[in-house]
Amino acid sequence: MRGLSVLGTCGAWPEAGRAASGFLLDHDGFRLVLDLGYATLPRLLERCAATDIDAVVITHEHPDHCADLSALCRALLFGTGRAVPVPLYCTPGVIGRVQAMEPTEDLLDVFDVHTLPGRHRVGPYVLDGAPLPHHVPHAGVRLTAPGLTLAYSGDAGPDPVLGRLAAEADLFIAGTTLQDGGPGGADPRLMSAADAGTWADRAGAGRLVLTHFWPGSDRERSVREARGTFTGDVVAADEGMVFDV
Repeated sequence: MRGLSVLGTCGAWPEAGRAASGFLLDHDGFRLVLDLGYATLPRLLERCAATDIDAVVITHEHPDHCADLSALCRALLFGTGRAVPVPLYCTPGVIGRVQAMEPTEDLLDVFDVHTLPGRHRVGPYVLDGAPLPHHVPHAGVRLTAPGLTLAYSGDAGPDPVLGRLAAEADLFIAGTTLQDGGPGGADPRLMSAADAGTWADRAGAGRLVLTHFWPGSDRERSVREARGTFTGDVVAADEGMVFDV
């Protein structure tokens, strides 16, 4: 089985019935999690047990991308247990940020930490993490395996690095917090749907998946804005959606 499950799509905080940033990538039984923001863990556990997770990637330390790493830690510590730590690939501030929510249990008892940006072998994937502009240290991600290339911008601003991360990607998942005139204005540390479309087009990506929507924003408007700069397939991610990869 190969698929990308959408755990959460909201930026900043989750709307009712939704969750913040999170994805589960299953490649022939190897389960890799991309971000674990608010309310993503229950959705993840609907798809697999905590002990079945093979690796976790966290793009940065904002809680709408990492808060439920604490919940996963507790599920592994106090649930059925796991024989070996879970590989965790993250920017340097993530462990300190999440550990601050967990004063009695040590995350390093549960996770084997590897630093992003950088290149790593993660199960069937080569993971390339590259710095992208944001309010805190942030790593965009490119995952390559036989027959699949996936890129994920996280919650970063537009940058030429995206052209390399998303080059010929089958799937480019882009955080698109901004809309024209929307929250944040023209902040170079955040990306709009039009920006995402521009970089998807330059990179030659096959499909563009929009995510990290500001609560209350018009998601179809974001799709229209992305289609103005990208002629390929554009989809607004939705909780529970599964993409064949």
